[in-house]
Amino acid sequence: MNSGSYGALANSVKAAFNQYMNDRLMIGANWDVWVTKNEAVRQNMAKILRVSPEELAVTASASAGINTIASALSFNQRRNKVVISDFEFPTNAQIWHAQEVRGARVVHAHAANDGCIPLEQFENLIDEETQLVAVTHVCYRNGAKLDIPGIVRLARAKGAKVLLDCYQSVGAVTVDVRTLDVDFVVGGMLKYLLGTAGIGFLYVRKELIPTLIPTHTGWFAQSDIAAMDISANRPSPSATRFQAGTPPVVNCYAAEAGLKMILDVGTDVIEERIRHLTARCMDGLEQIGWPSVTPRHDGRRGPMVAIEAKNSAALLAALMERGIVTSYRDRNVRATFHFYNTEEDVDTLIAALAAYRAQFR
Repeated sequence: MNSGSYGALANSVKAAFNQYMNDRLMIGANWDVWVTKNEAVRQNMAKILRVSPEELAVTASASAGINTIASALSFNQRRNKVVISDFEFPTNAQIWHAQEVRGARVVHAHAANDGCIPLEQFENLIDEETQLVAVTHVCYRNGAKLDIPGIVRLARAKGAKVLLDCYQSVGAVTVDVRTLDVDFVVGGMLKYLLGTAGIGFLYVRKELIPTLIPTHTGWFAQSDIAAMDISANRPSPSATRFQAGTPPVVNCYAAEAGLKMILDVGTDVIEERIRHLTARCMDGLEQIGWPSVTPRHDGRRGPMVAIEAKNSAALLAALMERGIVTSYRDRNVRATFHFYNTEEDVDTLIAALAAYRAQFR
């Protein structure tokens, strides 16, 4: 139950790693395959986000995607504010704070006592000076989902762009970018997309691509990667202008296999399954008198159920001794579900927590 940290290794993904080794030994300089695998990841990721492949870049990480967007923005103007939230993974906060030396002004929307961030917090911060609202879809610490449609409405009313970090949701819930109406989306492949570390993605709205020239770049960002042109920077007309150097080839093999599995099952089906499992888990926690800190409402949670503990690291270790793999952040142990989890998995977790309740609640 650790997909929010590192998804379980599927047989097909393991086989993809082995296939890379076989190709490497048999062919050696299989450059064409490298390019093909990178493109396959881009095509499949576009299907999952329900966007055009021309709007997708394959990156080394979510951090790489955010950094290349930051490098393309100018803060030496009236619109110099970046709005983030207290729910952000460190990367999404640190990168924007790093832009302060370039003139950015970063402000935070704070969480309320119930662990959620009310929309009013964003309404008070988003104004005509806001260039970007950069927020997470699901909080990595407590599993709470932000009101993305509400935030987008506020940003649009003031002329601001929206960047969505969906690392803790994509693959486990349907992330329909067109419906969400965001401008940028970042994430990675090692969690609910069932791939591996060291590879991510960046979506950029088609209309924005020609207006943004990243200074964080490389030869795979050029209009013709085979030109080997050192006389100028000639960015690709598509979102691949936000890529950088040689792609993470081994990781492309694994990521392609993971994405194919998600597409075969279907994100709508996966989301429904996970909603059932998380609800069962939260009901079980209520029954043993150890309620989750994750919001109970279906629309306000993702695939994570967070359980507050006196010593979250010790509880993690105790669960591991029973063969239950979870993770923790701050005071919360995180059970993060995927479609391959079962009702029996949930019941096993609840039984273990019932045994540890007196010690750790």
